[in-house]
Amino acid sequence: MAGHSQFKNIMHRKGKQDAQRSKAFSKLAREITVAAKLGTPDPAMNPRLRAAVIAARQENMPKDNIERAIKKAIGGDSENYDEIRYEGYGPGGVAVIVEALTDNRNRAASDIRSYFTKSGGNLGETGSVSFMFDRTGVIEYDAGKASADDMLDAAIEAGADDVLSSEGGHEVFASQETFRDVAKALEAKFGEPRKAALIWKPQNTVAVDDETGEKLFKLMEHLNEHDDVQNVYANFEVSDALMAKMAG
Repeated sequence: MAGHSQFKNIMHRKGKQDAQRSKAFSKLAREITVAAKLGTPDPAMNPRLRAAVIAARQENMPKDNIERAIKKAIGGDSENYDEIRYEGYGPGGVAVIVEALTDNRNRAASDIRSYFTKSGGNLGETGSVSFMFDRTGVIEYDAGKASADDMLDAAIEAGADDVLSSEGGHEVFASQETFRDVAKALEAKFGEPRKAALIWKPQNTVAVDDETGEKLFKLMEHLNEHDDVQNVYANFEVSDALMAKMAG
């Protein structure tokens, strides 16, 4: 399991406090507004906006908040955000990609660079680690939505590249070009997914010891807590013992 997936699972198990929930809503609203501004404000016609709305629903973001974020883009009174991708190496030489939406490039770069440095890693140039990842679409469903065989059959028929099924659910991967069509086909068969988005999927993962793993989780936690950071991806694996410790 990739590092970013492990981190998300741990954070969900720990539960969210009000402050974290407020910050999550703020980030979701920012992505919805940017997606609506860059394309059409209709989620059915705008894949990025649809993915953002689905993510917001999964976090139980109120419908009014979602509609307000879309209207903000239509009204033209929204802030201008730059989309920036930061790349670097964390503890143990693990490759890390950070996606940000910021209204202050200097602040974001300075903060993110300091997180990498304090963790014993270093921020690199754009392209320094992304070659170790594939830019791909992922559509996720809960395990109860379909059997592994049914999901595999539907994914193949829809033109997907790969399917991973486990107790935690189904992950269907599709290329950037086929992502929208695959997502539509699966939604017609199984209903709305719990996630549908373009991600950075590691081509290979690096196993790290528990001490390094803890440092990496700390780095990812700091990054995810930053207001400008939308997504963090990494290519590491940790032991089951550390997973249990972090989740506990």
